Amino acid sequence: MNSIMQAVAAGFAQAQDEGNMLVRLRDRLAALGVNAELRDNNSALMVHKPEPGLPVWVFVGYGGAYYSWQNAERRHPTNDPAGAANVLAEYIAR
Repeated sequence: MNSIMQAVAAGFAQAQDEGNMLVRLRDRLAALGVNAELRDNNSALMVHKPEPGLPVWVFVGYGGAYYSWQNAERRHPTNDPAGAANVLAEYIAR
């Protein structure tokens, strides 16, 4: 496999891993009764607020290390999706 194909394969694998992280977070949010839906190709999670207003967009950033939202001013480690779901549920309840 040439270097270009290796780079593409590595990028695809990382995107797939990040998508799986967002799926785990969405499932944890659903268990808490929070409405969240995956967008596009699992590249982002749209978390709806309980009251009318703009949703919160959650991404996986920092090389897959963190869930991030609010322009990356808020973040939580991806190895703790339950904790991230609790923090997000509290955040959108404000």
